[in-house]
Amino acid sequence: MNKSPMTAEGAQRLREELHRLKTVDRPRIINAIAEARALGDLKENAEYHAAREQQSFAEGRIAEIEGKLGNAEIIDVTKVNAQGRVVFGATVQLLNLSNDSEVTYRIVGEDEADIKLGLISINSPLARGVIGKTEGDTVTVQVPSGAVEYEILAVQYL
Repeated sequence: MNKSPMTAEGAQRLREELHRLKTVDRPRIINAIAEARALGDLKENAEYHAAREQQSFAEGRIAEIEGKLGNAEIIDVTKVNAQGRVVFGATVQLLNLSNDSEVTYRIVGEDEADIKLGLISINSPLARGVIGKTEGDTVTVQVPSGAVEYEILAVQYL
């Protein structure tokens, strides 16, 4: 199975969520199930069914996070010698040449991507278009609305 790239920060967030699920949510749900069982008839016990549904969701998320962390190739961009090239984990400042707008994105793993926070997936058309390029390069990226031309203004490894 191929390893999925993930930033050190993304892996830490997943570890924190996993810790919370195992140490806070799981015991709370177990108590809720025990309390609902004490109420009697389980067939018509809405509290019991709700708690079991929460348990199912939490256990599924625990398994999902453990799988992602087990399959992750954690990359700390501050320790990568990229020599000014755009690589996974780099923060890239771009100038859209068609409308002179500037945007800044950090290239992260698929599970970490959040466009509102300026985090784009390594698999996005924009990230694929700028990977391997350097400051000052111009790239044309094919996006759903058509081709967009960008100039790379800055590359940072934060």
